[in-house]
Amino acid sequence: MSALSAVSTAHQSTTRERVSAAEWEVRVKLAAAYRLAALFRWTDHIYTHFSARVPGPEEHFLINSFGLLFDEITASNLVKVDVDGTIIDDPLGVGINQAGYVIHSAIHRARPDLQAVLHTHTRDGAAVSAQKNGLLPLSQHALVYYSRVAYHSYEGVALDLDEQARLVEHLGESNILILRNHGLLTGGVSVEHAFRELHGLERACNIQIAAQAGGNDDLLHAPEAAIEKVRQQTAAFIDGSNPGIQRHWDALIRQLDREGTDYRD
Repeated sequence: MSALSAVSTAHQSTTRERVSAAEWEVRVKLAAAYRLAALFRWTDHIYTHFSARVPGPEEHFLINSFGLLFDEITASNLVKVDVDGTIIDDPLGVGINQAGYVIHSAIHRARPDLQAVLHTHTRDGAAVSAQKNGLLPLSQHALVYYSRVAYHSYEGVALDLDEQARLVEHLGESNILILRNHGLLTGGVSVEHAFRELHGLERACNIQIAAQAGGNDDLLHAPEAAIEKVRQQTAAFIDGSNPGIQRHWDALIRQLDREGTDYRD
C-alpha cells in the first residue's frame, strides 16, 4: 500500500465522525461528481477541479486533494478550505491546486447562490474555447446554453489573485462560463444542478467539433426564433428548479454505482 493510500484509509473512518450530516451529504455528492467525470473521460489527469460549498455560515468549500486522480476521490479525502485560502481540513496533507483555489474561491465568494462549481479541460471543451465565436447554435444541446454563456479571456495559468475580479466580472449573473483557450465551467444551486449543466455543455461542445469536422461552409445555425424558444423552454434549468435535474442525477448515480460505491467512503 502506498503512503497516500495508507493515509486515506486511516482518515476514512474519522472524517465522517467530525463533520455534520449536511456536510457529509455534500461530500458524497461531490465525490460522485468527480467519479462521474472520470467515467465520462472528462479528466485532465490530476488537473482541473470541482468544488462545493460546505453548508453553514462559514465560507468554506470542498475541493480535491492535489495529486489524486478523479477516480481516487472519496467523500473522506476532499479538502476543506475557506475563501481566503486557509486549509481547514486536509486529510491527506497534500494541499490543493493553486489555480483551483483562485478560480473556485473567487466564484464562491462573489456568488453565494452557486453551491457547486465544476471546471474541465476536455478536448472538445478546450477546442470550442479556442474559437473566436465560441459556442455556436448548431444543436439542441447548444441552444440550452447559447443565450446565457459568458466568456473570460485567457490571462495565463490562473495563479494570480488579481485575475479573480475579472473572472467574477465576466461570469456576471450567469452560471455558464467558457474560459477562452482553457476550458469550461458551470455552477449550480447544488452539485446535481452544476453537473447537469456541465453534462449538457460538454455534449454541445462534442457536437460542435464533430459538425465542424465536415467543413464550416456546411454548418447550419438554428434560426433566431428557435434560439429564443429554447431559451424560454429551458429557463427552469437556470435556477435549478426543473425536476428533470434530480431525475438526471438519480440516473447518473445508478450508472456510477454499477462501477462501484467506494466514492461514498
